[in-house]
Amino acid sequence: PAPNQSPQAESSLRLTLVVPDLVWPEPADTAALASLDLPGLEWLLARAEPTRLPRQSHEQALADCFAAGPTPPFGALRLLGEDDAALAAAARAGCWLCADPVHLRLHHERSVLADAGAFDLDAAAAAALVAALNDQFADIGAFRMATPRRWYVRLRDDLSGATPPLSAVAGRRIAGELPDQETAARLQRWLNEIQMVLHGHPVNHAREDAGLPAVNSLWFWGAGRLAGTVAPVHRAVWSRDPLVKGLARAGGLAVDDPPADLARLLARPAGDHLVVADQLLAPVRYEDSTAWRDQLGHLERAWFAPLRRALGGPIRHLTLTAPTIYGCLEWSIAAGERWGSGPLRPAVE
Repeated sequence: PAPNQSPQAESSLRLTLVVPDLVWPEPADTAALASLDLPGLEWLLARAEPTRLPRQSHEQALADCFAAGPTPPFGALRLLGEDDAALAAAARAGCWLCADPVHLRLHHERSVLADAGAFDLDAAAAAALVAALNDQFADIGAFRMATPRRWYVRLRDDLSGATPPLSAVAGRRIAGELPDQETAARLQRWLNEIQMVLHGHPVNHAREDAGLPAVNSLWFWGAGRLAGTVAPVHRAVWSRDPLVKGLARAGGLAVDDPPADLARLLARPAGDHLVVADQLLAPVRYEDSTAWRDQLGHLERAWFAPLRRALGGPIRHLTLTAPTIYGCLEWSIAAGERWGSGPLRPAVE
């Protein structure tokens, strides 16, 4: 150890724990919020230093964990993180765009978008739709399917302009979501033509006959090329999210599935660790307050309560980051603050 550094400090971990949608978006929803039993989380938030940053997508919050800049090429980065090795390799060449399948419906004279997580779409049906897009739109680029929910297109020509990620618009009215006028006009022209092809496809005829939502549009977002690498910020990264995997790989880091709980993380080597616990995302997106409460209780038992005990021992510093509808909330607490006296800090200022 360096002078004045204890062996314990040398062997301890610094943890960044990212928990999107830690706060339920409806403050008056008593069914979701009543009688929550979260002593570990409450203890941590009361003693940590809080920061509220402007609202942003959870994708941008993840990119910020890697210092990837304000408009990273999300399409290429997410593709780089796919488990398909051939697709991941292709991410390093060309301009890629996420082209995720969605269902649009009219509601009070405005379009409301549902992503493929809100309805069933099997691989065979998705592959047939992607094949039709490639038959009809070679002038746009080459469409590729990683999973039934995650599609991409390698563009023939580069595209600029930041379109909101699908997570920012799913379940919401679509109005004024596109970027600058030139890019908006280009994307809208593509979508108009794509929607006509999708509308007439046998897969969607069969879905409508079965009472299922048609895959009647795409959501384009995250255009750009991979340029260089992302500077490594953490020693180890833990996530199942392909975007996080891509960000880690762009920085030359390996990435593994998150450990089931803090105890399993503590068995790993010391250093800076990033863990993404995103199990609250789907319950919030699909308005399932029961699932949100259940998953929050699991996080309390697996992470928050154990972190209360581990601070000052194997955990030397904790940063808890929570992209929410109220802003990107962050709490930071060092081991020396564990036994701090005086009044407790508010969770959010």
